[in-house]
Amino acid sequence: MKCPFCAKENTKVIDSRPTDDSSIRRRRQCDECGKRFTTYEKVETMPLIVIKKDNNREPYNREKLVRGIISSCQKRPVPISKINAMVDEIETSIFNTGENEIPTARIGELVMDKLKNIDPVAYVRFASVYREFKDVNTFMDELKKILK
Repeated sequence: MKCPFCAKENTKVIDSRPTDDSSIRRRRQCDECGKRFTTYEKVETMPLIVIKKDNNREPYNREKLVRGIISSCQKRPVPISKINAMVDEIETSIFNTGENEIPTARIGELVMDKLKNIDPVAYVRFASVYREFKDVNTFMDELKKILK
C-alpha cells in the first residue's frame, strides 16, 4: 500500500476492524514518513444476474428483495433486523453457489423457506404474489401445507 503522503510503498497495518457494511477498516502507518492513514477493504463479488420468469435478465438488487419481504411482513410483528438477517442468509446461499446467474424461482423458494419459519402470515402473503395464486383453492392448498 502506497503512503498517500510520501508515496513510498512500505506501510504497516497497526489496527484492523470490521465495519457495518462488511468491509474492513485498516489503520496504517508509513515506515518512511511515520504518518498514519486509514484504508477500507471490501471483498469484490462477481456480478450476479437474475433470470426473470420471462427469461429477461437483470442485475441482482438486494433492495428489491428487501422491499418484497417488507411488503409481505407489513403490519406483522417482524422487526427489520430480522428481515435484514434473513436477506443476509439468502444472499450467502446465493453467492455460495458460485453461479453467475440465478433464476427468480430459486430466490423465491429461499425467501419462502425463511418466511415460513419466521411468520406464517408473511409466508402466505409472499407465496400468493410469488406463485400468482389464481383462485381461493390454490390459496387454501398453500394454507393446508403450512398447517400440517
